[in-house]
Amino acid sequence: SYYPSSSTLRPPSRAPVSRKSCGMSDTEETPEVPQGEEDVPQDLMSALKDVLKRARAHDGLAVGLHEACKALDKRAAHLCVLAEDCTEAAYTRLVEALCSEHEIDLIKVPERLKLGEWVGLGSYDAAGNVKKIVGCSCAVVKDYGEKSKALDMILEHFKKC
Repeated sequence: SYYPSSSTLRPPSRAPVSRKSCGMSDTEETPEVPQGEEDVPQDLMSALKDVLKRARAHDGLAVGLHEACKALDKRAAHLCVLAEDCTEAAYTRLVEALCSEHEIDLIKVPERLKLGEWVGLGSYDAAGNVKKIVGCSCAVVKDYGEKSKALDMILEHFKKC
């Protein structure tokens, strides 16, 4: 017979899964978001880093050309961040055109690797040291998360422009 006999079937040795906890388990880590007393960011780039960190924690980031263009085209984006050292000129023109067409704020950062680190594309060892950083040419913020002084600083920057 193809089926094992009932005497060879054993009950699973692991504990049953509780149906109450549908979310993350206690062993999984969530991205760390600065809480409590926050400092006023020194410049626009440190404010942007904080805003991207909070957006990542609230699952409000679209990273890469495909995701970013989808978010920009749907007008679901609040802010677009583009790296100045992007090697593909057509990539830059497309993102800039979508931002201007849909009136979405655009910030340019100098390095792809810094943007990749800020949006969480790096890998880290157990001590928290950076092992490898993947570059990112474009990221779009769809959800800012909670309000912060860094967000106020960025919004104030666009009001001046």
